Amino acid sequence: MKLYRLLTEDDTSAFCHKVSLALSKGWELHGSPAYGFDAAKGVMRCAQAVTKEVPGKDYDPEMKLGEQ
Repeated sequence: MKLYRLLTEDDTSAFCHKVSLALSKGWELHGSPAYGFDAAKGVMRCAQAVTKEVPGKDYDPEMKLGEQ
């Protein structure tokens, strides 16, 4: 089964750390990152999709994707 996550964060080093942590846990980049202005907060935000193959598991909408 393939899992999907969209990682988002303000445009700070925290975003890079979030993506790096996911990569270290076996997630793979999916597509290009996105960058946009959050007018409500007045900051730029980043997004990156990641996917991960998880053999032998059934999808459950209650699963915590970050713990996979």
